[in-house]
Amino acid sequence: MHSSSPITSRDLGRMPDGRAVTEYTLDNGRGLRLSTINLGGIVTALHVPDRHGQAANVVLGLPTLADYRKPHPHFGTIVGRFANRIAAGRFTLEGTAHQVGLNDGVNSLHGGAKGFGTRYWDIVPLAAEDAGGDIAIELRHTSADGEEGYPGELRLTVRYTLSATANTWRIDYSALTDKPTVLNLSHHDYFNLAGSGSVMDHRLTLPASRYCPVDATLIPTGLAEVAATPFDFRTPTRIGDRIREGHEQLLLAHGYDHNWVLDRGNVQQGLALAARLEHEASGRVMEVHTSEPGVQFYSGNFLDGSLFGSAGASLRQGDGLCLETQHFPDSPNRPEFPSTVLRPGERFHSATEHRFSVG
Repeated sequence: MHSSSPITSRDLGRMPDGRAVTEYTLDNGRGLRLSTINLGGIVTALHVPDRHGQAANVVLGLPTLADYRKPHPHFGTIVGRFANRIAAGRFTLEGTAHQVGLNDGVNSLHGGAKGFGTRYWDIVPLAAEDAGGDIAIELRHTSADGEEGYPGELRLTVRYTLSATANTWRIDYSALTDKPTVLNLSHHDYFNLAGSGSVMDHRLTLPASRYCPVDATLIPTGLAEVAATPFDFRTPTRIGDRIREGHEQLLLAHGYDHNWVLDRGNVQQGLALAARLEHEASGRVMEVHTSEPGVQFYSGNFLDGSLFGSAGASLRQGDGLCLETQHFPDSPNRPEFPSTVLRPGERFHSATEHRFSVG
């Protein structure tokens, strides 16, 4: 492709079945640059300018396609068919019991061992007129009936859009099914607004009065108030300030790995603020806005130094954090939680925006 195009591509290699993996890079001309590949819809890099206009990659990634093909903690992936955990991988839907793949001890996590982050997605760059003047690609994948134990053939479209007028990355998820199924889609980027080092000095705001406490296997046990706990991020708080407190929930998860119930104010439909992340030294600020009812804040607790990032450094605990907009974990077994059931004739749609600025 011509280098001045807002969407460029390069060959990254092949899948075992011979399908080509291409890395597409979207550039909005304002310093925001996103790279993604067919495997898992993985975002391999996201360059964002600081207060001096210097861009840095603010997501953790791996050096090569071969690294992404090996097991890894969902770096940059689209997660599904069910983001987050399902207890014992079991649920009943319209009277039929289903058992899905177990890949997180006794539970199922992010759709099983071969969730959407391991699947091949067709990527189609969109013309500017089809993207409303913005820079966009569409990722398409069909998940077979019975894949990882989930009922129904699911036809998925995920669109990544960079705004031409602001440093905003938007994700639109869309899906149709031919049988009743459960669906919870999210994106699993590990953000570090410094571009390297630890995120413990980042300030986080989560507009949420309640969160989901978990059991020893990280399955929600219900809802609890955040007030007077280390889970109260309603005002900007350094992530490292309370992460080592002796709170039972922090000990169970080795840090933060919980779902927050977004207050959403009076925004019932459309996008509401889910999180605000600030890095003082660079001035970078990221606001996450979503149509979803929850956000999983994960503080990178299980990064153990065994993997090396795209910049060559060993990735350790707290080097990145995830803010996964979603429905709540284990929703298929919790009728009191917002429903994740999708039926034939219904179209699933969810949207999340990452709005970058400098403070």
